[in-house]
Amino acid sequence: MGSEPFGTWRELYKAALAETDTQKLPERIQEARRAVVLRSREIFSVSPHHHDEVEAIEAAMYGLNALESCVKLKTGDRRRMPRSA
Repeated sequence: MGSEPFGTWRELYKAALAETDTQKLPERIQEARRAVVLRSREIFSVSPHHHDEVEAIEAAMYGLNALESCVKLKTGDRRRMPRSA
């Protein structure tokens, strides 16, 4: 529960933002979103004292949604990408 999960979701988020292969991008977005959701659940179940990370998670989800929208516009695919549960 230390800094590893925090770093992991951030690394996956950055990887999604940096991905240039449009074939790999949806998978990168999905991986990052899954890691963000898992970390947010972990934070809320443990302690409410992670305000900075919660803000970063909210910004990351906004960024992933925006990136997903860009992919859809570029590919003409209007379907929703699968979301992590």
